[in-house]
Amino acid sequence: MFNSIYSASVTPAQLLLMAAAALGSGILYSWLMSFRIRANRRFFIVSSVLPFVVGLVLTFINGNIGAGIAFGGAFALTRFRSAQGTSDEIVAVLIAMAAGCAFGMGYIAYGVLVLVIMGLLFLALSGTKLFDHKGMQEEKLLKITIPESLDYARAFEEPFGRYLKESENVGVKTTGMGSMYRLSFKIRMKNPEEEKEMIDELRTRNGNLEIAVLPWAEPQAQL
Repeated sequence: MFNSIYSASVTPAQLLLMAAAALGSGILYSWLMSFRIRANRRFFIVSSVLPFVVGLVLTFINGNIGAGIAFGGAFALTRFRSAQGTSDEIVAVLIAMAAGCAFGMGYIAYGVLVLVIMGLLFLALSGTKLFDHKGMQEEKLLKITIPESLDYARAFEEPFGRYLKESENVGVKTTGMGSMYRLSFKIRMKNPEEEKEMIDELRTRNGNLEIAVLPWAEPQAQL
């Protein structure tokens, strides 16, 4: 059961068996991960077929060193222009690729087990509070709009020191035809219940312009 189905040469029946196992378990894996990862529909479609695609590439290489080098060179020339995904998405893709390697080498049972077990593991861990520590506060994205006349380098040091455990300036951009600045900070509150008090104090310093506190996303949300 756990031996490779491939012999010296891959037969059509063996290739079809690999394709059926990779696609079936890939779809099941993506369905399980859709309960854990916040991503669009296209991501789950791609992760469904990724184990089969990787397995197909390795099947065609099938120990041929020259073909392996050629495939590596071809993929090295590919430029990926999409934004870096979240940590959940990156791990999901790596798991799918690892299972694809197992399928490509003919180890069907191992590939299915990797996808199903890891999908169930993600579901189980996301439903527990194992990593929810009392001192661990959620990171958020704070956006503050200020007039161009305000010195933003030191304008918010005092309220930040009073309300925030951590703060990091992650971006500055102009807005309102260059008449205002929009500052973006990655923050961690000392006490999440004091969020309104912090916003009210910041409003007194930025001329009552727009302030937004949003969930922190990876990659960083647009400024």
